Amino acid sequence: MIVLNRRAFLGAALCAAAMPLRAQSASSYPNGRPVRLIVPYTPGGGTDSVARAIAAKITGDTGWSVVVENRPGAGGNIGMDFVAKAKPDGFMLGLGQTANLAINPALMAKMPFDPEKDFEAVALIASLPVVLVVKASARWKTLGDLVKDARAEPGAIKQALAGSGTVGHLAGELLAYQARFEVLNVPYRGAAPALNDLLGESTDYMFATPQAAQEMLKGKVLRPLAVTSRTRLSILPDVPTVAESGFEGFEAVDWKALVAPAGTPSEVVNAINGVVEKVLADPATVAMFKAEGSTPMGGSPAAAQRYIQQEQQKWARLIREANIKTAN
Repeated sequence: MIVLNRRAFLGAALCAAAMPLRAQSASSYPNGRPVRLIVPYTPGGGTDSVARAIAAKITGDTGWSVVVENRPGAGGNIGMDFVAKAKPDGFMLGLGQTANLAINPALMAKMPFDPEKDFEAVALIASLPVVLVVKASARWKTLGDLVKDARAEPGAIKQALAGSGTVGHLAGELLAYQARFEVLNVPYRGAAPALNDLLGESTDYMFATPQAAQEMLKGKVLRPLAVTSRTRLSILPDVPTVAESGFEGFEAVDWKALVAPAGTPSEVVNAINGVVEKVLADPATVAMFKAEGSTPMGGSPAAAQRYIQQEQQKWARLIREANIKTAN
């Protein structure tokens, strides 16, 4: 239901936002050539649905042909490498995220591309926090309770991971680093098996996306202890942030950003950014993202570039100082 709502809201918003670009479609760009939008994940997920909604509306309302291609694998690295090595002529875009643009470069020993040099930031789309959850019957009622026991029992309390290098993984590492306890990571191939084992008490806690955990939270089989955004989520108003639970400045969010190969013409970058900026300001889009716990971002290409660089530096510093390794 959330995927369908995302498409509907983004579709309506993009229809209005893209109208000023109709006249530009008659200019030399794109001149009938298709613009490829690479999604570095499998079809059907949140990133894929956002990409397809954007592509469909830009195609319909500007005359451009924007074609989505899924190139999953290696935590998003395969798809983003394809974008990085493409010709910077304005006909290639990628929808990157925190993991493949900011975490993987510092966590992995080798990267097929340089995220700091190989891309032009086009637009920030939205950010989504993760939620620290435990089984409803767990003895911990607050984040402070969990931290107290984790300090008292080094390595005994286990964190479930939806995957190595995810925001959930690094949120857990950041908490362990700031709270000064030893974290024992148990990686899984996705959120569903990780949550299943959490309910089966094979693990003790997990940082999960609101979408992955929402039905279990509604069914009260999971208990939320904290969210990783700077402010509380409207969909979980009674759940404190990690920051207000005693860890000032804590923030760990999964953001999405449109990028293009380095050297892509600025007029193309600015044109696409203009469309996205209007979409994100539309009340329907704001409401859609709010309903799932996301926050629209927006801003200029330069602002997007600065934000991505700050995130790269933040996660690289944590990975280096905490000596974090891939949880394989």
